[in-house]
Amino acid sequence: MKKINLKVGKIDAGRRLDQYLVKALDNKYSRTYIKNLINNNLILVNDNPSRVHFKVKAGDEIEVNFPPEDKVKPEPEEINIDIIYEDDSILIVNKPAGMVVHPASGNYKHTLVNALVYYTKDLSDVAGCNKPGIVHRLDKDTSGLLVVAKNNEAHKRLAQQFKDRTVKRKYIALVDGVVQIDRGVIDAPIGRSQVNRKKMGINYLSKKDALTQYEVLQRFQKASLLELTLKTGRTHQARLHLKHIGHPIIG
Repeated sequence: MKKINLKVGKIDAGRRLDQYLVKALDNKYSRTYIKNLINNNLILVNDNPSRVHFKVKAGDEIEVNFPPEDKVKPEPEEINIDIIYEDDSILIVNKPAGMVVHPASGNYKHTLVNALVYYTKDLSDVAGCNKPGIVHRLDKDTSGLLVVAKNNEAHKRLAQQFKDRTVKRKYIALVDGVVQIDRGVIDAPIGRSQVNRKKMGINYLSKKDALTQYEVLQRFQKASLLELTLKTGRTHQARLHLKHIGHPIIG
């Protein structure tokens, strides 16, 4: 369980505990989330459980204990989402660039999942309580269609299709530089970076193969517009593969 220790300064004396923590934790967590931690005795003030309305004093020592991410239930948030299609089993959502798909470290608010749990209670729970309905993901900076499962049966069937690679995933990417070959295949395994284990990278020691087909749609003076077909679904696959061949994505 992740733990953070804080000491209240004079400038924050007199604040309510929940308000103080929202500010002290750089607004990464909503007040509702903080209240839930307090009510579950996961926040201690001077080694003792406290109450939401407790007024902190200068010198108070506060211990914040965070439950594992997969145990945190996302909070509903009224966020407009572009729903392209919906039936009793699935939703197809047009995710905008800049939106994280589900809550994770550093992004506990304003995600697609927060919007989904506000929109409907009918979401699968196969992927865990922090990822309701989520069968696959798109990077934060990638826009595009995302299929959401509204029940567990739909989730399992969709997941199997992704596993069997019967789902076709195509992307349009603007890359740096002029790609000379009209079409090709990038075959480079992806795994944990050997330089920074917190990041993904091309790793020829990895057993996770990764294949990306590309076709040049248009060439510009210093850039190229490509259509990408991902044959596998590795984390950051398109970005890593295009950077690997010397043409990083710029849009």
